[in-house]
Amino acid sequence: MTPAELSQAVQVAVRAAVEAGELSVDVPEQVTVERPKNRDHGDYATNVALQLAKPAGKPPRAVAELVAGRLRELPGVAKVDIAGPGFLNITLDTATQGELARTIVEAGAAYGRNEALKGLKINLEFVSANPTGPIHIGGVRWAAVGDSLARILRATGADVSTEYYLNDAGVQISKFAASLMAAANGQPVPADGYVGEYINDIAKAITDGVPGILDLPEDEQLSAFRAHGLQLMVAEIKRSMDEFGTHFDTWFSEKSLHDSGAVTTAMERLREQGHVFDRDGAIWLRTTDFGDDKDRVLIKADGETTYFAADAAYYLSKRDRGAEVSVYMLGADHHGYVGRLKAIAACAGDDMNRNIEVKIGQFVKMLRDGEEVRMSKRAGNIITIDDVVDWIGVDAARYTLSRSSTDSTITLDINILTSQTNENPVYYVQYAHTRMCGVARKAAELGVDKGTAAEFKPELLATEWENDVLGYLGEFPRIVARSGELREPHHVARYLEELAGKYHRLYENCQFLPKGDEELTDTHRARLWLVEATRTVLANGLTLLGVSAPERM
Repeated sequence: MTPAELSQAVQVAVRAAVEAGELSVDVPEQVTVERPKNRDHGDYATNVALQLAKPAGKPPRAVAELVAGRLRELPGVAKVDIAGPGFLNITLDTATQGELARTIVEAGAAYGRNEALKGLKINLEFVSANPTGPIHIGGVRWAAVGDSLARILRATGADVSTEYYLNDAGVQISKFAASLMAAANGQPVPADGYVGEYINDIAKAITDGVPGILDLPEDEQLSAFRAHGLQLMVAEIKRSMDEFGTHFDTWFSEKSLHDSGAVTTAMERLREQGHVFDRDGAIWLRTTDFGDDKDRVLIKADGETTYFAADAAYYLSKRDRGAEVSVYMLGADHHGYVGRLKAIAACAGDDMNRNIEVKIGQFVKMLRDGEEVRMSKRAGNIITIDDVVDWIGVDAARYTLSRSSTDSTITLDINILTSQTNENPVYYVQYAHTRMCGVARKAAELGVDKGTAAEFKPELLATEWENDVLGYLGEFPRIVARSGELREPHHVARYLEELAGKYHRLYENCQFLPKGDEELTDTHRARLWLVEATRTVLANGLTLLGVSAPERM
């Protein structure tokens, strides 16, 4: 019996008490069933009686007894105790608990998937760094977290569209083009331009690929470097993202908003909503009505369109393309954008607490031999995604960047993340998976298998270590659902580490295969089912994080 099935059973028990006239309450749509930390309190606990006591007009323990009486009649429920003010502590019999192993193995890759966010249309925008240089380490964090979140959201039933917003319009692209042109002509890069080996590499690629570009008049030459440089830089970013296992459904061009007239249309729509006004020759959006610290300029007095106008048009584009919720994942230096983006949604007539979410990712540092690493050979003063992959690998980078809340600053220690020790979290989890695969290989060498589903005897999974693993395996769907609802992939990573630890303890205390002349028993077979169930959950969790589940290390 899974926690979800037990939750439904408690709900049915409440409904039965209501239908019998013993309780006068609305049957809750969902009942929380949790794994107690103290195993003396049973396999699962629920506080439903405390929640229903006030509307029922009865003491919590009286409500608990009405529910407990019905739960005790269910097949597979060994005991139901009432504790404290009215908690229900539920103990399952060993066969019912062990049956979960078969459920997981038969579900395979589908185990953990749920419908917590079924049908919700989410536009998930992440990374979105200016295409003026390689992805830096802050963007690497969003590449790992954003792609993992997309996988998790899809596993919870959401309809997710991932998006990279290319800031391919404006002054930074002009500086990028000027830097390329200067490098190609052997001139110093402008003081406010871009530096690094990558500038020289791109400049050379352009001059090699576009014969005669240096003979063009300055204006035409600058335009050519802008177009070709942008094309090459975007191709480089796409390559890095692909090699990092991060994929986007849409690469959205900021320039397209201006070229298509979408920016002008957006301002007209917002004016119709009553939030656009004219002052001092400029056009403004009254965002202070919705909590922003100041009103924002859409078009300056000199006629220049601001970035904020494009932001407004971009948000409306997402909504027009069907997004119910637009999730923005921004860097640590973008705190000021939260209020203004939410205000755009409100000015458009949307619910700023539902239709738009803005997450801020904090800084990432890298250490080697106890010293902070600050520089990239290729990009000069930043650490790039390719540097991170070269130093610690895709798996270690993706896992470690996804295992902490984005609210926290994190440090990646290259020495630890390239070591094969328990200090290395990705190694710890992956090693548990390889141990399980090793058990399967050894079983095959001995000519042993776990038998058919009909031969499986779940009641033999009765030790404290087996019970501990089974209980935690049952939590996986809820962890996935919670990660999706909170938009926090780190819950999955932390779960995997806990599960790996439980499996390592199981491995040390339980014998999975016969030794020497021992005969194969039904207990061996039952444990092989449990090993395969645990391997399935670890593999499913790693897949959600975009991390491999190796069979050997």
